[in-house]
Formats: sequence, C-alpha cells, structure tokens
Amino acid sequence: MFKVTPNPPNTGPVPCDAAFELDPKKMKEAADRALSYYLKPGATKTQIPPRSSGTFFTIDAAVDDETLLVEVYESLSTARKMVNDLVELTDGPRRHTMLVLHRSLLMGEMAVNRVLDNHKPG
Repeated sequence: MFKVTPNPPNTGPVPCDAAFELDPKKMKEAADRALSYYLKPGATKTQIPPRSSGTFFTIDAAVDDETLLVEVYESLSTARKMVNDLVELTDGPRRHTMLVLHRSLLMGEMAVNRVLDNHKPG
C-alpha cells in the first residue's frame, strides 16, 4: 500500500516571526511579576491556625437519636462482618486478637440494638 505523505512529512523550517522575538528585559519583568504574585517575597508570614480534630466530620444537629443509633448499628455490623472475614484468613495470635475485636464489635452492636428496641419515638 502506498502512503501519500512521507513519514515524517517533509516540511521546511518554521519561519521566524519578527513580532514574536523575546526581549530579555521584558522576560525579566514578566518573571519578576510572576514570582512576586505567587511567592509574595515581601509579604508577612501569617500564623497557621492549629488544626482541631473534631471539625472535619460533623453530624447535623437536626438528626434524631433513632437515625443516629441505626447508623451506629450499621457501622458496627459492617465492621464485625469485615473482621469476621479477616479472622478466617488469619492464624495464630493475630487470629485471637481478631476474635476479641469481633466479640467487642458484636457486644456493641447488641447494646445498640437493645437501645433501639427500647427506644420510644417522640
């Protein structure tokens, strides 16, 4: 099969555009403007406020107790199932540790379930 264009195509040199020539003085001014904009060398350093640990995740105050308890129950149940799956893949002392974790999650899940059973809406 014949290719119409050679690979790579034969092209002449790119003609130099006289309007595009770079003036070193203008380049220095542009670089100084960019550095002063992004780095702000003369600006005073501000103190970074300390990070508080409890503000990243928040729970809306309008959420009722029953909804919160259901979420806790579901989270504990999911964690217990994940630990149970990992217990089957583990041997030795780590398995015993995972079983204790599994039991703790199960007890928490049962406690939340009892609170949900005793909860009277309204």
